[in-house]
Amino acid sequence: MSKLGPISHFPSPMSCDSLVLQGLRSEWEAVQQCKTGPMDLIFIIDSSRSVRPFEFENMRKFMIDMINSLEIGPSHTRVGVVQYSSQVQNVFSLKTYTTKAQMQKAINDIIPLAQGTMTGLAIQYAMNVAFTEEEGARPLSQRVPRVAVIVTDGRPQDRVTEVAAQAREAQIEIYAVGVQRADVNSLRTMASPPIDDHVFYVESFDLIQHFAIQFQDKLCGVDMCTEMDHGCQHICVSVPSSYYCKCNPGYKLNADGKTCSMIDLCAQGDHGCEHLCVSSPGSYTCACREGYRLNNDKKTCSPIDLCALGNHGCEQLCVSSPGSYTCACRSGYKLNNDKKTCSTGMFSLHV
Repeated sequence: MSKLGPISHFPSPMSCDSLVLQGLRSEWEAVQQCKTGPMDLIFIIDSSRSVRPFEFENMRKFMIDMINSLEIGPSHTRVGVVQYSSQVQNVFSLKTYTTKAQMQKAINDIIPLAQGTMTGLAIQYAMNVAFTEEEGARPLSQRVPRVAVIVTDGRPQDRVTEVAAQAREAQIEIYAVGVQRADVNSLRTMASPPIDDHVFYVESFDLIQHFAIQFQDKLCGVDMCTEMDHGCQHICVSVPSSYYCKCNPGYKLNADGKTCSMIDLCAQGDHGCEHLCVSSPGSYTCACREGYRLNNDKKTCSPIDLCALGNHGCEQLCVSSPGSYTCACRSGYKLNNDKKTCSTGMFSLHV
């Protein structure tokens, strides 16, 4: 699988001739063909006063081109954008838009904040707000990668070491992209390990597209589910650089992360069955004890009247009970030993 190279660094555009730029465009067109797995992606962009207007336009194009290369949708990649300077502004959340056109319009409408460079504050916001389920992030239990791409051109004016570590512990994968005046040591402090795969530096906003290509190349890597013996009992889901197992509907993943067990809906106790609950994958049915039948509500039971079936064989009277019946005789008769027929009662008085 392709990786972002050791602190990837590209020279200024003055050293790139037309053939290199043409090759860059061709490479970008190629990676746009690939299909990526689900991902929650947040762009955290520096819009401080040091970012000149034409540079910010390149940053807009960078985000739009990356979005256009991804499969966007609630079940695929969700995208959010946060801009920061001395304050943090949520441009749009992971839950806000579901189409590329909506996202492109929102990015083109961004008005830069043009103040300081509080990168730590922006990371804190991403961790505490942008990557929450309330803002559209999928639950961690679904193992959908949470990826933050930080783009900055300067040195942070606040502390980033501790908050970046907290974000990484919260399972947020951080890519740090530095442009021009960016401090490489600060980028290394923010980025996820391995550092060489997550830190990227270019000398000009014109070349930020190189990061987009290599980032997309990483996402378009090997399908781990097909390339290795994953051991998943039911379903293997491939994600960038890894995979995870999931179960068919009605089953839950066991502690080994590989095998599945049926979810016993009857054991949850809220099935409403009067007699018996019979569990099946993802569902359950009610049943009745012997001698009873299930009513139309599929929950309650009524005794089966075996006498009403007409094949009881009783000569005179049939008395029904749940799951059984007995024969009886009218007044003046007694039940014979066969428990079916009746005879006239014979009584004698003994003195």
